[in-house]
Amino acid sequence: MIARIATLETFVVRYPVVGDFKFFRRPDGRPVTRDTVLVKITDETGRCGWGQSVPSPTWSYETVETVTTTLDHHLGPALRGFDAFDPDRIWREMNRVIAGGFSTGQPIAKAGIDLALFDLTGRYLEASPRQRWDRPGRNLITLSWTLDVRAPAEVERSVIDATAHGYHHFNIKIGGNAADDWAVCRELRRLAPKAFVWADANGGYDESTALAMATRLADLGFAALEQPLPANRLIGFQALRRQRALPILMDEGVVSLADLETFHGLGLLDGVAMKVSRSGGLTEARRMIQYLQQHGLHFFASGLTDPDLALAACLHLFAAYDLPHPAALNAPQFLAGSILATPLAITGDQAEVPGGPGLAVEVARLEPI
Repeated sequence: MIARIATLETFVVRYPVVGDFKFFRRPDGRPVTRDTVLVKITDETGRCGWGQSVPSPTWSYETVETVTTTLDHHLGPALRGFDAFDPDRIWREMNRVIAGGFSTGQPIAKAGIDLALFDLTGRYLEASPRQRWDRPGRNLITLSWTLDVRAPAEVERSVIDATAHGYHHFNIKIGGNAADDWAVCRELRRLAPKAFVWADANGGYDESTALAMATRLADLGFAALEQPLPANRLIGFQALRRQRALPILMDEGVVSLADLETFHGLGLLDGVAMKVSRSGGLTEARRMIQYLQQHGLHFFASGLTDPDLALAACLHLFAAYDLPHPAALNAPQFLAGSILATPLAITGDQAEVPGGPGLAVEVARLEPI
């Protein structure tokens, strides 16, 4: 079976942000949107597949502008005539056209293409992701509530809000002032003594602070400490692994399977908080999850506040590979609106994996939400 790429089109879609989250704040207080880029790939027969890139410039170097120009002027033209069923050749070409630095170059932009090709080929095959991967998986993914507060007094309001929305588990953003972080984490555990909780520092600590916080969070029964140090502080990650206070997860620094193999071999991590978009899409993220499971490493899951198609891809992958913990997929918490004919079904903290071929969702609108 062959499906040769004829065109690649991009459409910017902006989702209203309905909650307060540090990655989507304006210093002037104006309304914020979560800006994404839809990717439509059409083959020579007129069939199409849809993907979604979710740049987050306060988290990575990619923006909606860089994603759009990269797709429109570089990757799209380079892939014309390529067979959608030859992902290895397509990835070699994408990495030739947009070269990497330490790791994959512009993985969030490339993820939109990867998802669109997966959607297109899945529709040709009339196969769901789980059928293609020969994985029974499951139909629901449990979500965790993202806690992003700076003072203990704010914790109770957020926990009440989470409970009202049917959530039972938490991921908490730390990495600022250590004393404030400790007070917030202690209050969360007091209010939610039985919840599954892990902390994400987003690279915000230095080594000595991270070592101290890991011990204190372990005493609270936290499950893991995610990205305690900046991605290039590798010696510090070794020190945290030697300490063995908590499982140490990497996030921002692990973009590809090659990164994961190297950092694992150097003794820098106990697992990864997997992100489909950070890893360039489903192709590489699936390889990374297989490596984690084969080597007995921790498999956690999060995202980049992924809506609609990007969220559907996450649900498919994490359900197929039996994610063992609640997933920090927080678009339902922080975003409003949908471009899908049938929005993803989320009841409380249970996200339903859509059924059908490709990504199993249908784009119904491209105008502003």
